[in-house]
Amino acid sequence: MLDNSPRAPNLPNAPGIGYKPQHFTDLRADPGPVRWIEVHAENYMGDGGRPLAQLRALADQFALSVHGVGLSIGGEAPLDRDHLTRLKTLVGWSNPASFSEHLAWSTHGAEFLNDLLPLPYTFETLQRVADHIDQVQTTLGRQMLLENPSSYLCFAESTWSETDFLAELVHRTGCGLLLDVNNVFISATNLGLSAESYIEAFPLHAVGEIHVGGHDEDTDDHGAPLLIDSHGKPVVDPVWSLLAFTLAKSGPRPVLVEWDNDVPDWPVLRAEAERAALALAPAQ
Repeated sequence: MLDNSPRAPNLPNAPGIGYKPQHFTDLRADPGPVRWIEVHAENYMGDGGRPLAQLRALADQFALSVHGVGLSIGGEAPLDRDHLTRLKTLVGWSNPASFSEHLAWSTHGAEFLNDLLPLPYTFETLQRVADHIDQVQTTLGRQMLLENPSSYLCFAESTWSETDFLAELVHRTGCGLLLDVNNVFISATNLGLSAESYIEAFPLHAVGEIHVGGHDEDTDDHGAPLLIDSHGKPVVDPVWSLLAFTLAKSGPRPVLVEWDNDVPDWPVLRAEAERAALALAPAQ
């Protein structure tokens, strides 16, 4: 078992990248402006092997964020206790500066769905999500961050705006927030809303981490723009502009570049991190 060596108490207000194993050598030798990395929790829940050895080496050089994708925080069923136990073990030995999950659900009965699905913003949902957040934070013994989703539809039964829903969760549970600016841009485009108005209504004081990433462009059945959160392309200029708008209001925050599909060679991802550093410079 890996030891519980000290880590950075907080993520730095600097660029980070979503770590991929093919970048291990280049990242350590030529990190550029990258000062922290994020890994998906579910990829590091084993008992040993090369993935954990690499993560330990990287955590000695970079601040670490652990990002969960499988807890199904918004699901109707109770949280999977075995999954939560494995997560506790990972967080225990890696002692990351940040742990985050999604405002979404991904389970139905015993089935796990390979997607992060939306949920209606109702009082009933609020109570359930708050209970799940309390359970996670109590089990892990630390604050978690909750990420805003990318949206493709609105629920008629929703009685809260997304920003008010997130603010109330912060108030009830003491959790923090992960603000995904690309998700804001996607949701605003798909739903015909103002991305800037969303940011202005967002509880920025609770933001512990910001994400940007690439997306795919399509059209719906009526010919309207439809954006899909794919994490497989460079960040587009309007998202960089929205990031600058956000940082001007929030002040400096840790900014992560996500690239999970069709992962490029290290120089391409490093260049994206350099753009994140440029966006952060005026806010420092």
